[in-house]
Amino acid sequence: GVLGALRPAEQVQMQEVAKSAGVALGTLYRYFPSKTHLFLAVMADRVEGMQDGVRRRPTPSGTAADRVFDVLERATRTMLRQPHLSAAMLNSLNAADGAVVAEVGRIDQLVRTMLLDASGVNDPSPQQISLVRLVQQTWHGILQSSLNGRMSVAEAQD
Repeated sequence: GVLGALRPAEQVQMQEVAKSAGVALGTLYRYFPSKTHLFLAVMADRVEGMQDGVRRRPTPSGTAADRVFDVLERATRTMLRQPHLSAAMLNSLNAADGAVVAEVGRIDQLVRTMLLDASGVNDPSPQQISLVRLVQQTWHGILQSSLNGRMSVAEAQD
């Protein structure tokens, strides 16, 4: 709840996070200089969990596109279950400077690897990487539209 699962990110205070985590506020700021850093670290952890889940599950039948869709459909359901936290993570991802916040590149790479793994591509060509980036950015846009109320959850899942 404290990281925005139950309320918007702007209502989350770093002092509350530190108290909930049982650490001093200074310690929290040493590792996470801002809420952006904090939400990106949470997002990286979530994406790693999704990636582990994809790797543990048996490969579903169907085309590479079917398998990528399956991964994104599951990830969408997971993210839309906690809309405030997901909005905070996506807003942080969109706002952060990738040259300054290392988690941005790490998250992009984790999602890209997860989608390439789902599609069965081990040694992607530049064109395949571009296609996966396009899918990734489209997915982010769909999630953002749903979280901002411009698209229903059902439309996002479709």
